[in-house]
Amino acid sequence: MSLLNVTGLGITFGGLKAVDDVSFAVKPGEIVSVIGPNGAGKTTLFNMISGVYMPGRGKVELDGQDVTGTPPHLLARMGLSRTFQNLQIFQDMTVLDNVLAGYHLQESGSILADLLSLPGMHRRAAKARDGAMGLLTRVRLDKAASQEAGSLSYGALKRLEIARALALNTRILLLDEPAAGCNAVETEEIDHLIAELAASGIAILLVEHDMKLVMRISNHIVVLDHGEKIAEGDPATVSRDPQVIAAYLGAEETEAADADG
Repeated sequence: MSLLNVTGLGITFGGLKAVDDVSFAVKPGEIVSVIGPNGAGKTTLFNMISGVYMPGRGKVELDGQDVTGTPPHLLARMGLSRTFQNLQIFQDMTVLDNVLAGYHLQESGSILADLLSLPGMHRRAAKARDGAMGLLTRVRLDKAASQEAGSLSYGALKRLEIARALALNTRILLLDEPAAGCNAVETEEIDHLIAELAASGIAILLVEHDMKLVMRISNHIVVLDHGEKIAEGDPATVSRDPQVIAAYLGAEETEAADADG
């Protein structure tokens, strides 16, 4: 059974259909990638799924429940989290504190108890710290826990943002260009991490321009062009689709040839 169902999703800005009638599903442990040229509507689609934008039409369902237009912080509590193209990291805070910041949405103790420093607060703080360290171990940043986040490499910052997104008992993780700006080694680390998360049962919805990464790790690919879904299927099927080659893969090859020439 699918964990995330997107049905007929669309939105219009100033008379222009940015996304039009897009549907797909993501199962637990599955990696689904959304690809397409710049301006195809990928990030807009993410923004509708994650509650940043209210869709003009269509429906988003999480585990069978209609969550269309639900605010991001409430979706996070329900197990849907995301990262962004632009890093949302507190550079002056420690690596550990960055992950701990993600736990505040889970806290259920009363404000009065926190003000009075009652035992419940200390138990929650200890539990959050243990959980945060576990996540840092998962993304291979546990040894950097006490460092300022701003001292990390770009690839490590990308992994830190993933750890923050996982702090809410995430069941489905939306990754918006997680390998953008990373070198080959950092991209490989992201590759392995995404595969490990999926193997643990987390559903992954990915937007990424690195086609080698997409083809290597995806179970299913959705292709957008001018806001519309033009193809979907497994990597082998999508890579042979004439519309995909014309709209996206062919453009990538042309750009690469121009760069080589």
